[in-house]
Amino acid sequence: MSTLELSPDPQSVRRARSWIVAELTAIGRDDLADAAELGVSELVTNAILHADPPIVVRVGGTATHPRVEVHDTSTAPPRVRAMTDDERLLATVGRGLGIVAMFSTTWGAEVSSHGKVVWFEPAADVSAPLSEAAAKGEVFDLSEVVDERLARAGEPADLLTVRLLGMPVQVFAYYRIWYDELRRELRLLALNHGADYPLAQELSEITLQVEQERRQASGVDRLDAAIAAGQDRADLEYHVPVSAGATMGRLLGLLEDVDVFCREQRLLTQAANPQQIALREWYLGEFTRQTAGEAPTPWSGSYAVNEAR
Repeated sequence: MSTLELSPDPQSVRRARSWIVAELTAIGRDDLADAAELGVSELVTNAILHADPPIVVRVGGTATHPRVEVHDTSTAPPRVRAMTDDERLLATVGRGLGIVAMFSTTWGAEVSSHGKVVWFEPAADVSAPLSEAAAKGEVFDLSEVVDERLARAGEPADLLTVRLLGMPVQVFAYYRIWYDELRRELRLLALNHGADYPLAQELSEITLQVEQERRQASGVDRLDAAIAAGQDRADLEYHVPVSAGATMGRLLGLLEDVDVFCREQRLLTQAANPQQIALREWYLGEFTRQTAGEAPTPWSGSYAVNEAR
């Protein structure tokens, strides 16, 4: 996935416009450039006005369905501002999502404890924009969705112990960034183009199950503490639902399919690198093996983060 990090100053809007046009041209979608320029200008302006840095622009999705994303640190969900015709004519800022809605085929946002991502799929025809109220966006809050699932599921009847020996803490932190981006990527493909990407639908559902079981487990906060403390390795002990072994095994199989999907260049998110593949095979495999009664196997790979693709 291509990214551009911006500083909170007015020149960043011009940089974002030029960058997004170049990125779409590079994948053969310059037909979307006009709408993408309009939308990214409004979202970057809003981020500069209302959020602290970093502000990051990304292009995701596929070449058939490219998507523009703007990431910022604000946790306030976005809204389309109600305006009269005269206010709309005179406004120079503050239209934000109204403009995005007019010149996109679909848009939305994902809110987390770390900030939010506002995204849109630019329309090919800017000569006939929608009304600002025509395209209602989907705002997704992962915590709220998982809370609803937990309320329905109740407390797990039994917990099993999984020991992760020599966990490569910073390698895992880097992997988790990639995984979170992939999870969002596939969820949005499933939401907007599920019939075209059945793999996206299946992975989106299993990642919700993974998050539900993580919230039902105990001991997982020790990993977050080790990441924050800058540790390179840690021995961890989790107490997880019995279902975690099957869930993690299914996730591993789907992620292998996603690698193929990425390498075929149908997905603009990059495939996992060799170190990330080795980590997930060990990490997810430990849940599968240990919940089946096998002894833990320590991590045998490197503790230095390898960013090469």
